[in-house]
Amino acid sequence: MKIAIGNDHAAVEMKEAIKAHLEGRGILVEDMGTNTCDSCDYPVYGEKVGRAVASGEADLGIVICGTGVGISMAANKVKGIRACVCSEPCTARLSRMHNDSNVLGFGARIIGIEMAKMITDAWLDAEYEGGRHQRRVDQLMEIENR
Repeated sequence: MKIAIGNDHAAVEMKEAIKAHLEGRGILVEDMGTNTCDSCDYPVYGEKVGRAVASGEADLGIVICGTGVGISMAANKVKGIRACVCSEPCTARLSRMHNDSNVLGFGARIIGIEMAKMITDAWLDAEYEGGRHQRRVDQLMEIENR
């Protein structure tokens, strides 16, 4: 599995910790974020991760900014992306199981690194259930195509 990860200046430390955590799980990580704390624009990195996932260059993506909201919004502008912002593991797990989320977002100014690891693990360990949820995921994709 390959995960694209992107971040802005607010999330450099958290990105590095999540990268190491993913690599510890045997996951290949493509770093598409900034490595400096100099102010930068989160939409650039959200789009990069979104495009990598949508094109198949990466299987999944993780985006991190101060709140997780802006960078997730940017990723969601890419056709085919279903990014979710999560501040606890249950929502992350259910976003995979019910919504087939393919990009996970969280905020470096909202949660700590250990919580980010727990959220990441819950998200990665969950599997899309399909079935009754597929109709709704299809509806999301139809909205995108209109």
